[in-house]
Amino acid sequence: MNEKNFEYLRNQVKYTGFGEGLDNELKEKMQQQTSNFTLNHEVLYGVDRAKATLSFKKSDQSEMYFFNSYKVDLQKDNSKESLEQTFYINKGSNITMKEAYNLMEGRAVNKELTNKEGQLYNSWLQMDFKKTDSNGNFKLNQYHQNYGYDLEASLRKLPIKELETPKYKEDLMDSLKRGNLQSATFLKDGEEVKQFVEVNPQFKTMNVYDTNMKRIDNIEAKVEKQSEGEKASVKQSNKKQGASADNEEPDIPKEVKKRVRKQSNSI
Repeated sequence: MNEKNFEYLRNQVKYTGFGEGLDNELKEKMQQQTSNFTLNHEVLYGVDRAKATLSFKKSDQSEMYFFNSYKVDLQKDNSKESLEQTFYINKGSNITMKEAYNLMEGRAVNKELTNKEGQLYNSWLQMDFKKTDSNGNFKLNQYHQNYGYDLEASLRKLPIKELETPKYKEDLMDSLKRGNLQSATFLKDGEEVKQFVEVNPQFKTMNVYDTNMKRIDNIEAKVEKQSEGEKASVKQSNKKQGASADNEEPDIPKEVKKRVRKQSNSI
């Protein structure tokens, strides 16, 4: 067994989100020198059970093994049917197990990807459950940096307390980039209210939920409408003040007014 190959694969498995619990089994499988093998990993996300099967294949030219992919079988607590998706391992930034779960939940994940020319680019990934490829995998839609979605600008439209503190804002944004449904403190009428947010890059907005996970629709539009309404109210008020100022006569002595009227009558 190639020790350097084992160390590389062990780290690859660890940083793809499977921890260090598979180290011993990985070494045993590699020592057997079979052409390919799999490792199994299981994790609970709340009441959802995710089972992952990691696939390894031996090179045809050497004793080196490669971590090629892992298949996730997601069993929802309220569903009899499971959802399956295979995630492939690349040289660049791999989709972690938790990110895979978030994608299978329908949420978006932000990743640094590599194009065919080997150049890095940033993109949001989101699973399209209406389209599958030739292998039966759901298509991953990409909303890359040129698509124009700005996470920070989208968050700024919401009255979130954490945005006032740089460290909390950074943590919030990092969590959302990993595809998490993240709790946040909303400021409403002078009170703090706990709600949950997730990214919606397709429509360049945020999804907001209450503590019962009920969707609060168009909260950004409401905030913008309220802000626009306040601006319009101020503008209208200023306009009225300007109009009333224009209609007011300057202070003219009574004697002068009488003289002006008398001259007008004579004409």
